[in-house]
Amino acid sequence: MTIKSIKTIKSQSYYKRYKVKLRRRRQAKTDYQARGKLILQDKNKYNTPKYRLIVRVTNRDIIAQVATAKVIGDQVICAAYAHELPKYGVKAGLTNYAACYCTGLLLARRLLTKVGLDKKYEGQLEIDGDMFENEVDEGDEDDFKRPFRAFLDVGLQRTTTGAKIFGVLKGAVDGGLDVPHREKRFPGWFPAENPEDDPRFEAEIHRDYIFGQHVAKYMKSMQEDNEDKYKQHFSRYIKEGITADDMEDMYKTAHEKIRADPAHVKKVVDWKNMKTFPNKPKTPWSQRKSRAQAKIKRALAGQKA
Repeated sequence: MTIKSIKTIKSQSYYKRYKVKLRRRRQAKTDYQARGKLILQDKNKYNTPKYRLIVRVTNRDIIAQVATAKVIGDQVICAAYAHELPKYGVKAGLTNYAACYCTGLLLARRLLTKVGLDKKYEGQLEIDGDMFENEVDEGDEDDFKRPFRAFLDVGLQRTTTGAKIFGVLKGAVDGGLDVPHREKRFPGWFPAENPEDDPRFEAEIHRDYIFGQHVAKYMKSMQEDNEDKYKQHFSRYIKEGITADDMEDMYKTAHEKIRADPAHVKKVVDWKNMKTFPNKPKTPWSQRKSRAQAKIKRALAGQKA
């Protein structure tokens, strides 16, 4: 008599309980080797927080956060998003390199304003695309404060030369944050062609990327080659009245507005006059309990009557 083997079907509930700590590794969401190095703090720092500059670029948005790891999970200290840029005049192209720079600049100015270092470390006021580091003045010991340091966390994204995540890094550094980096991954870096030569970095190319000139050149070439394709590809720019010649002035104005007012304004929702209720806030437990007790009292009163 042969016993037929029964195939075990592993359901979703099984995998939820199978090595829970490594679930995000199986889902290809977290690089635990990189995360371990980013959150590891020296013991002689005495529980001093180690901050990470988290950068994520999606199809429609750019997410920039400064967070620190705790036992209960990551605590986000400050955040900035590309969908906030229309407030500062950038109404199209919210995921290009120039928008990444604006998002990093907004995060840096917002964070330094929160911790009270916005006046001490203003960052790079004249943007030239070159390397920049905050000058630390240790002369006044009473009022001495180092710049806010954070380490770049790229997640699972490719760290190729010219990647948009380094636009957020450059914006944060020019905004006054202290993020260890080199110019090797910025646009405009060229490796040595021969062993005898040295690699070179052309800051002007990087500056053109910061002010969206690579997009402006592409707009002009497409408009000359194919008008219909230009109208379809840059429909959002055409709708907002943005041309290739207006690109640099738009980003210059955005940088000035971000420095003038980087504060986050909480959106106020008028629930009474809304026809639909997306993401309606949950009623507190105390109100739900009192409402349930009132219903019970009305029911008992009706029975007695």
